[in-house]
Amino acid sequence: MKKVLILGAGAGGTIVANMLRKEVPESELEITIIDRDERHHYQAGYLFIPFGIYSPEEVIKPKKEFIPRGVEFIVDTIVNIDPGNRRVETRMGHYDYDWLVIATGCDISPEEIHGMNDAWQVDVFDFYTLEGATALHKKLKYFSSGKIVLNIAEVPFKCPIAPLEFVFMADWFLQVNGVRDQVEIELVTPLDNVFTKPVAARILARFADKKNIKVIPYFDLAQVNAKEKTIESHKGDKVGYDLLVTIPPNVGANVLIDSAISDPVGFVPTNDFTLKAEGFDRIFVIGDTTNVPTSKAGSVAHYMAYTLVENLVREMDGHEALPKFDGHATCFLASGFEKAILLDFNYKVEPLPGMFPFPGMGPFSMLKESLSNYWGKMMFRWVYWNLMMKGLDLPLEPQMNLAGKIRMTA
Repeated sequence: MKKVLILGAGAGGTIVANMLRKEVPESELEITIIDRDERHHYQAGYLFIPFGIYSPEEVIKPKKEFIPRGVEFIVDTIVNIDPGNRRVETRMGHYDYDWLVIATGCDISPEEIHGMNDAWQVDVFDFYTLEGATALHKKLKYFSSGKIVLNIAEVPFKCPIAPLEFVFMADWFLQVNGVRDQVEIELVTPLDNVFTKPVAARILARFADKKNIKVIPYFDLAQVNAKEKTIESHKGDKVGYDLLVTIPPNVGANVLIDSAISDPVGFVPTNDFTLKAEGFDRIFVIGDTTNVPTSKAGSVAHYMAYTLVENLVREMDGHEALPKFDGHATCFLASGFEKAILLDFNYKVEPLPGMFPFPGMGPFSMLKESLSNYWGKMMFRWVYWNLMMKGLDLPLEPQMNLAGKIRMTA
């Protein structure tokens, strides 16, 4: 019997396990998934915890709820990957495979920035972890005057719209609390604008300006001075803060680095279109672990899974993998006051205005604020738990569709 081993039971790994189990019967394929944590986190929900919209309990469920029948779920820590012998070692044993799917994700590493940990969860916070989002909620609800700085340490990082989403939501939150006039909000980024795609960046920058959010581009973070309450760039530029909300460097799993499968920061070189690991046989990669040039987000992992599962089955049947993944990403950006902005793009086509998912009908409008977009954002948690994580089809095509989009230039 053939064996597929999946490393990581986050969104990407779990969706693959569900889709693959539906595609190939148990009598022909043994599927095992390994993860060190028994709890699944709805990471998109972290953003709402600092503003009191979600509680920590609302973004966590047991992973076993989403592992399909006929898939073995192992809670263990991976210590070595040996592609030559097709074997993975864990603290409690070892597992052989015929095909390997790497879905170990990425995490923040604040220790990579000098001084960032000196005032961690005192005046310096993140919202990319459950602990960070919860601590930030306690700090933010009493914040009434001063300067909030949202800083992106470096690229790439998970969910590239999340920093802009946070400052937009902070503007709303502070207005509701009646203290917005006493608080400055600044977005400090290494990018040249608020987003990586020119058309969307221009439109989103207008929203930031309308909300009185200052944007400081080209800021390559070198260190945090907790005593002075400043961040400093490699060029020596300084920005002061009273509350620093940071997106630290994102890194992949150490075991990938130690096993010489990834680059020096833990991202696996991956073919952009087939999702096969570069330089390794019978290894596929999905989600945040890849180095493909698209967003590290749950929607991307979902779209990737279609190509990955199809190609894995093709290889098992003796055929070559097809270059079918187009970098598709779909992101709702909550912008406050029960409104949100929708972006839909891929490798070649940047976010454009129009209607989604049905051309001319929507109900969602792209690159515009709307109530329907907000409810799409809020409804996604139910979709995530009940459809996406179970490998069920959504009314969204894996390949990006240009129908209903209005072509624009930057």
